Amino acid sequence: MIEQLGTYLPQILGGLWVALSLTAIGFLGALVIGILIAACRISPVAPLRAFGAVYVEVLRNIPLLCLLILFTFGLPDIGIVFDLYTTVAICLAIFNAAFVCEAIRTGVNAVPVGQVEAGRALGFGFAQCVQHIILPQALRSMIQPLVNVFIGTLLGSSLASAIGVYDLLGIAQYINLHEAWGIGLFAAAAAVYATIALGAGAIGGRLERRLAVQR
Repeated sequence: MIEQLGTYLPQILGGLWVALSLTAIGFLGALVIGILIAACRISPVAPLRAFGAVYVEVLRNIPLLCLLILFTFGLPDIGIVFDLYTTVAICLAIFNAAFVCEAIRTGVNAVPVGQVEAGRALGFGFAQCVQHIILPQALRSMIQPLVNVFIGTLLGSSLASAIGVYDLLGIAQYINLHEAWGIGLFAAAAAVYATIALGAGAIGGRLERRLAVQR
């Protein structure tokens, strides 16, 4: 099996790269969208707060696989077509943005209201208060939740194989169809995902401790 596995090594590494790149793009996209949605949720403008609340509640309560299927098979019906890789990246970003938003909102709520009021008294606008007062203090409490979102994005990327993208799990399925290696092959794929997730958790914990010391 080991000798035969060597023949599939390029495909396995390619699948790993697809999984990692989808995770990175999906997480960065989720950060950008999540920050915008969080800004809506804490905005003094009521319609923006309502939009942010609806976005979060809807996206947190539907399965990622449903979103993938909707984008893959539904959007072409209205003339919007993406390649499968792009579809997965977009869905990961849109889906996980809801969790990024809540992580940011939780961190923002941890900042004492009095400090925001002091900023207002100094003449800071809403955007300036967020940039100079709220976010720097909220960052520490956001780290671990954001790491959890990253891990969720990593694990969610494995659903790419369900719509035909050859990520790590998709390659494992392909090899299993040809070689019938079964449990050992998927256990190895699970170990790779677990290693990356545990590594991300360890880095997040260390960063959180460092920021705590600085404060």
